Amino acid sequence: MATGGQSGGAAAGAPPGAAGAAGTAATGQPAPTAHIQPMYNWQASKTTVKDRLAYMFNNEVMSDVHFIVGRGEGMQRIPAHKFVLAIGSAVFDAMFNGGMATTSAEVELPDVEPAAFLALLRFLYSDEVQIGPETVMTTLYTAKKYAVPALESACVDFLKKNLSSDNAFMLLTQARLFDEPQLAQLCLETIDKNTSEALAAEGFVDIDLDTLNVVLERDTLGIRECKLFVAVVRWAEHECQRQQLAATPENKRRALGQALRLIRFPLMTIEEFASGPAQSGILTDREVVSLFLHFTVNPKPTVEFLDSPRCCLTGKEQTINRFQQVESRWGYSGTSDRIRFVVNRHIFVVGFGLYGSIHGPTDYQVNIQIIQTDSGTVLGQNDTGFSCDGSDATFRVMFKEPVEIQPNVSYTACATLKGPDSHYGTKGMRKVIHESPSSGKVIFQFTYAAGNNNGTSVEDGQIPEIIFYT
Repeated sequence: MATGGQSGGAAAGAPPGAAGAAGTAATGQPAPTAHIQPMYNWQASKTTVKDRLAYMFNNEVMSDVHFIVGRGEGMQRIPAHKFVLAIGSAVFDAMFNGGMATTSAEVELPDVEPAAFLALLRFLYSDEVQIGPETVMTTLYTAKKYAVPALESACVDFLKKNLSSDNAFMLLTQARLFDEPQLAQLCLETIDKNTSEALAAEGFVDIDLDTLNVVLERDTLGIRECKLFVAVVRWAEHECQRQQLAATPENKRRALGQALRLIRFPLMTIEEFASGPAQSGILTDREVVSLFLHFTVNPKPTVEFLDSPRCCLTGKEQTINRFQQVESRWGYSGTSDRIRFVVNRHIFVVGFGLYGSIHGPTDYQVNIQIIQTDSGTVLGQNDTGFSCDGSDATFRVMFKEPVEIQPNVSYTACATLKGPDSHYGTKGMRKVIHESPSSGKVIFQFTYAAGNNNGTSVEDGQIPEIIFYT
């Protein structure tokens, strides 16, 4: 596969048969055979300096140095010209003309792939870039080794164009290894946008621990924490194999090290935690107990794991409250409390703040939904529960995934609670303006949801808070 420069074939003016051989070298196939017999008056047919230099690529004619490239059966002896190499690379210039210049007619390069070295020479002789999926990483390594930034840039551009969720983790590891921060950032952004697919790719289990930590530290991963935990355990199992250890819970925890602290267990539902991490054996008994207490009691005890939400969005979590006063009491009979709203800009709703019991500490069962009003489509929902402490504060209830909200479209927020009488809000506002340096101005407008809505309206009722990202 060719990119940039002349496409396909050998250098301009090469003898018959050279084109096919040159074309295969760039894709990792057998290298082109060097020209041995000089053609009389070959210069006459080369009308430009570029043509004449391109003819000298991998050519024994006038060559004054040979490189022994690669190892074992794949090793190749490649002719070159010191002058051409020195004017294209400061490393070659120092090698041939510096204070400790080599006097040998042969230079051994066991750490370089022959196909990548030929790609480097082709570029130095003709400005032609020939790279493909099989050779791009070794060519990038060679371009960096010999300080040829233009070829390095071409390799990075090729990788950017071919970046996908399937190869994002593999390329992230290589980008960090080769100190390519721009490519690494693009890999991370691809992982953010396609987290589930990227974690399912083969390259994920092959990353090193430092790269795993870099990924787990991100607030922008688009995946539920329970699924992230499953993927991280899979990585730990492969790491145990690499270390020739049995994949016991103790060894998996040891393999993860501080990466385990980067799993945000408090973001899981109690059901997700109980059916997965709590039974994995990777967490200590003390950690399991503290997390169960975090899920079930208020005020929540401190845990050793982060609880800030992850979301493939920008900005920090924001909350608006549509009521100015709290009263009691509000009863429940299985009917949903509902309120309609419209926003002025694109946001993602991640949960509601709901009122708790007027009778002291209590547990509630709750179903929350967001429905597109006109179509009746349920865009997000969660059957869950929450514990309250008897105060008139609100209590967070989160959706399983962020719900995308488009500007100037009507949505209906629904909450169906099962539990004792609760507090409720009064002096409701039709328009709530939220403004912050990180997210700018977001305007919510609330209207009455027609039908049976358990009495909730703009002025009074439930669903006091909407929690969102911009």
